Amino acid sequence: MVARRQPAFPTEVVRDPSVMDGAPVVSGTRIPAETVLAYLRAGQGPRDLFEDYPSLPLDGIEAVVAWAEAVYGPDWRLRSDTAPTGR
Repeated sequence: MVARRQPAFPTEVVRDPSVMDGAPVVSGTRIPAETVLAYLRAGQGPRDLFEDYPSLPLDGIEAVVAWAEAVYGPDWRLRSDTAPTGR
């Protein structure tokens, strides 16, 4: 197993029209934030995400959860739709 280091700068969810058609992604990757949310909503944990997405930064899950709370609100886990209410 490869040791993972904490990134020098905090990871965040970003939108860039040149990356994934502007869909929200984990910064520095092409991993859609909605994909991370789908894993979490399905009850899968960090290990599953890191195995399937080895380029996901260590704090990537925390960044997506913070983004989801800001965009969808505190009940983001219960939402089945993916239409954001803000941002």
